[in-house]
Formats: sequence, C-alpha cells, structure tokens
Amino acid sequence: MRVGGRPTEGRRGRQLVRREWRLIGSVMDSQREELQRIISTLANKDDEIQNFIETLNHTLKNVQNELTICSNALEGSEELLEYASRTLSTKDTEAFTKAAKQIKDRVTMAPAFRLSLKPKISDNMTHLMVDFSQEKQMLKSLKFLPVPRAPVIDPADCLVADNCVTVVWSMPEDDKKIDHYILEYRKTNYEGPPRVKEERSWDAIDHIKTTEHTLSGLKFESKYMNFRIRACNKAVAGDYSEPITLETKGFNFNFDAATSHQNLKVDDFSVEWDSSGGKGQESKIKGKENKGSRQVSLVKRNMRSGTPSPKRTPVSCRPGSGRSNRDRFSGESYTVLGDAVIESGQHYWEVKSQKDCKSYSIGVSYRNLGKFDQLGKTITSWCVHINNWLQASFAAKHNNKAKIMDVQVPDKIGVYCDYDGGQISFYNADTKQLLHTFKAKFTQPVVPAFMVWCGGLSLYTGLQVPSIIKSFQKGEGGLSGSANSLITLVQ
Repeated sequence: MRVGGRPTEGRRGRQLVRREWRLIGSVMDSQREELQRIISTLANKDDEIQNFIETLNHTLKNVQNELTICSNALEGSEELLEYASRTLSTKDTEAFTKAAKQIKDRVTMAPAFRLSLKPKISDNMTHLMVDFSQEKQMLKSLKFLPVPRAPVIDPADCLVADNCVTVVWSMPEDDKKIDHYILEYRKTNYEGPPRVKEERSWDAIDHIKTTEHTLSGLKFESKYMNFRIRACNKAVAGDYSEPITLETKGFNFNFDAATSHQNLKVDDFSVEWDSSGGKGQESKIKGKENKGSRQVSLVKRNMRSGTPSPKRTPVSCRPGSGRSNRDRFSGESYTVLGDAVIESGQHYWEVKSQKDCKSYSIGVSYRNLGKFDQLGKTITSWCVHINNWLQASFAAKHNNKAKIMDVQVPDKIGVYCDYDGGQISFYNADTKQLLHTFKAKFTQPVVPAFMVWCGGLSLYTGLQVPSIIKSFQKGEGGLSGSANSLITLVQ
C-alpha cells in the first residue's frame, strides 16, 4: 500500500489548524484589551457626568433659592414703596413721624461691595469652573485702613473749673485718616490710676471731631474723675489712651432732717413748709425712735465703739454740735441746717426758692444755734432774708441788725463761704452779681443754715467756687458790703 503520503498531508493540515487558532486567540486577546480600555473610559466618563449632574443640581438649587429671596425682597420693596407713598400724603404729624420711623427701620444699607462668583462650563461639558480672577483684582484694589494708634492725654493741658472739665489730647503721629474720637469718663473717690473694678461704669461721648472736649454742668459729688480716649477711622476704632485722673472736688451736703423744725418737710435737697404741723413726718420719726430695744442697743453699742456709719453723720449727732435729735428747732424758728460742717477752705452752693414762698433766709451759722433762735438775729449767724408777706423786703442780717438791699431778688442765690478768710458773700447765681458780703472772724466751724415759711427751697450742691467769684474776691470790691455797714436795727 502506498498510502504513505496521506498521513503526511494529514499532519500538515492539523498544524495549519492549530496555527489559525493561535492567530485567532491572539486577535481576540488584543480586542479584549481594547474593549477593556473602552469600558474603563466609559466608566470614568460616567462618573464625570454623574458628578457634573450633581454639581448642576446644587447650582440650580442655589439659583432657585436666590430667585426666591429676590422675589420676596421685590415684593417687600413694592409693599414698602406703596406704604411710603401713602405716608407722604398723610397730614397727621404724629402718624407721619411714626410711619417714617417704621420705614427707616425697614430700610437697610447694602454692603460696600459684594463678591459674585460666575460659574462657567467647559466646551466639552466635562467640567464646571469658577473664575475668581475678577474678584481677586477687586480685593487687590482695596486700600485697607490701619488701626489708629492710641491718643495721649496730658493732664497739664486739661482744665477743671466752674463744674466743667476740658480734656485735651494729641496723637503720637499725624494721622489725617482719623474720622472722630470717643471720650469716656467716670466719677470716683480714688486718687491715682483708675482701678479695674470700679463702682461706676464708663460714660461715653462719641463723634468728637476735635482733639479736645468740654463736659459742662457736672455735679462734683466725687473727688476725682477718670478719663480715656480712643481714635476711630472709617473702618475701626483704635486702642484706648492711658487713662488719667483729675481732681474734681466740690462741696457736698444735704438738708439735715434731724435739725429741722416740725413744720418743715425735708428731703435731701428740698425743704417745704408743712401746713399740717409736721404730724406725718413726726409720726415717722417717732416710729423710727420706737423700734425694738435690740436695734436701739445695737446702735448705742456701735456709737460707743466708734463704728463708722455708712451714711453722712448728721450735724446734730456730731460731738460738740450742741444739739440732739430731740432738740429740734421750735417756736417761730422755722430753720433747718445742712449736714456738713465747714472748718477750712472756700466753698460754694446755690439755693432756689419757690415762686410763692412768703419768707425765707439763706446763710451760715455756728452749730450751737439755739432751738428758738432765728437766722440773722444772733451773733453766730449770717444770712440774707427775703420777705414777700405784706411788705416785700430784701435784707442782709447779722447780730439782729439788717441792711436793706435795693436790688431785685434773684431766682437763685449763690453762697460763698471763705472760712480761712472770714468772709461770707451772697451772689446772683445766674449773673454772679455780688449782693452782699459779711466779714467775720470765725472761732467755731459753721454749717449752711436755712429758714423757710409758707413755701419751699431747693438746694444745689457739689459745686465748685465759680472762677468769676474767685477773681472778684481777689479784688477789694468783694469786701465793700462788710458787716460794719449794717446799721438798720431789726425790731
């Protein structure tokens, strides 16, 4: 059999088939890798599209919120415009003022600038971008103001006079961008640098345009005042200056109710004639005196031990006063004393009477004035007396002598007492015109003294001696109305 060639051809055919299958497998592997790359790319694109859709949805929500806010603002603006138009036609002044205030309260100022972000989408829709270049340029163009430095107050340049305080300060360097200053002050009884913990808080005066300011009409019931300053520009306020302390000493006292006649109704700074004979006030005093024995004994124990009282000690209770609570003025001596003694220095206070006051006296006396004594009728009291009952008169009285003064009675009378110089002067408190001057050689402390009948008096203390009176007292004219010229005898 010669069939040997056939087996050889069969083997070749099988080899060709195997080769073809290997080629086909290689092609499939290549296509599979390419397909894998395509699938991976599609997956990445799918993620990008999903993120882009989420970003767009978020942006759309923000835009919708802004549209809602703008729509509400537009409605409110239209409503406010309509309300304002109706207000302009209102003729009622009170209604117009009320409506105008409401409109003003509802209108707010827009910010000085607002950063606006502008979203941009790439050409192939694969990225959402935000361009900050415009906003960056805006921020670079802004000129920020520096914080102002702390001002400097020189106590030597400050002035305390006539119940006014002028505070003067300067800046460490010339700063033309300072818009205004803020002055803060508070009263204190402590000398030296201001304490961190103080009973009184700071009071502030804003929008001061100059480097000095005057506080006027003050009552100096404390011995000192603290001051501090801060500078402000259009953007921010700077640090406070180093605080300073200025002495603001004034003469302070009240009416002493324990010395007053029972027909007088007395408060701290006012006294009035009481037509009821002081029964209401007397019952209150008796009620206070008749408290439990335990409290009375405690008070006596404190007095013996020298425990200081938190309140001002009445003149009537001070050692050597010659008076006690039960030894009040009586009879026709409708008198009340002040609760502070004068033992040295120069002092000033003012008194104003009620328009319908029939009779009153203003002056000083020794503390041991008798309970029936009347001001000006003893050698230890000096006063001016105003009588508007039956026949009007205005006189200066001392030691039962009077000098009639041919001047109009002022609305308010100022009393100047120079204890060291032995002088008591009375002035028109408004014009500072001298009314009368007494010269005396004091041998004991004196107290402010007052008499009132059918009317009332108001007391003004915590005052300094006015500068014009100080200047006047230095001249010889201040002594022209001395006690030596009192020649009219009081009957």
